[in-house]
Amino acid sequence: MLKELKNPLRLSFIGGGINSSIGKIHFMASQLDKNFSIESGFFSRDKKTNIETQKQYNININRIYNNLDNLLANEGKKVDLFVVLAPTPNHYEILKKLILNNVNIIVEKPILSNFDEVKKLKKYLKGYNKKIYVVHNYIGYPAIREIQQLIQSNKFGKLLNFKLQMAQESFLRVQRKDQKVKIWRKHDHKIPNLFLDLGIHLFNLSNFLINKTPDSVLCDVQKIKNLVTDSKILLNYKMKTKGLLWISKSSLGCRNDLRIELFFEKCSIIWNHEEYESIFINYPDGIKKKIDRSVQSKLFNQSRYNRYRMGHPSGFIEAFSNMYEDIAKDFIKKKNKYVFDYNHAFKGIKFFTLCTKSYKEKKWLKNLEI
Repeated sequence: MLKELKNPLRLSFIGGGINSSIGKIHFMASQLDKNFSIESGFFSRDKKTNIETQKQYNININRIYNNLDNLLANEGKKVDLFVVLAPTPNHYEILKKLILNNVNIIVEKPILSNFDEVKKLKKYLKGYNKKIYVVHNYIGYPAIREIQQLIQSNKFGKLLNFKLQMAQESFLRVQRKDQKVKIWRKHDHKIPNLFLDLGIHLFNLSNFLINKTPDSVLCDVQKIKNLVTDSKILLNYKMKTKGLLWISKSSLGCRNDLRIELFFEKCSIIWNHEEYESIFINYPDGIKKKIDRSVQSKLFNQSRYNRYRMGHPSGFIEAFSNMYEDIAKDFIKKKNKYVFDYNHAFKGIKFFTLCTKSYKEKKWLKNLEI
């Protein structure tokens, strides 16, 4: 537990029952370093799942609720933060009620489904004085934070171009019963679900690493049965850097192929999810350098990222837990650069509104053309 905390911060879950894969991840990650305790929840509209979750998570039976209104009426002043883990199409109505009750919020990305919801929700934020944290878990990886530090050292010359990819196979893979794609993910609306589900990660990563917003975008997509399953997005920046985002759920053989490739004048920096504890740097003379937690680095070997020594991998759950610790630090008035508020999340929805418009109109669009 953080030394600044006398007691764990108290959480209440909205969604995230035991039948929810992301709910289990949030439960485990929030508990890993003892900075949070889950005190109550409305885990599922299914009463059986709600009760089964209460038992598995060891929650007081008197603090389990069957609707959001009762949860807020009874828990609004008892907990520190409400965690929104419901499906994305339900986020707007849930967030509106939470904001009107002026409570602190953690919400799983994406924050909303489309830019019209962003504009409507902004109206309710005028009298709101609490905090909203939007979770982008890949920023929790120490290697990605180390890459940001390397870039900020300004030792590599101009960034010429980069490629970020997140390729999966879930829309074509033969799946077990417990792996089936949720029905709501199989229907596109104003913004394709592929953009909201995977694309928002790459928007977050590009913004985190490069700290610039693209000046213009060109987007193309592939569809299967009228559902967007693959997309390539070209980016132009004012500093003449070029970028490529590739997102896919129809690439057989790609389990969750997240890759970062940054090409500078003096080197390239490569990271991939399968070797998540290693950063590879390639120099003009052919020398290749590998950085991991075992070497002297800018932040990779900090104690918070080394729950156990190198050689014993620290992975996805730990990365999620790092994000929760960052939220705790920020919440207790220690501003933290690794947390993301609703303003950043709104920019992501705006960006993919632009991408959607680009592929429909088949042309480059400037970032302000919405």
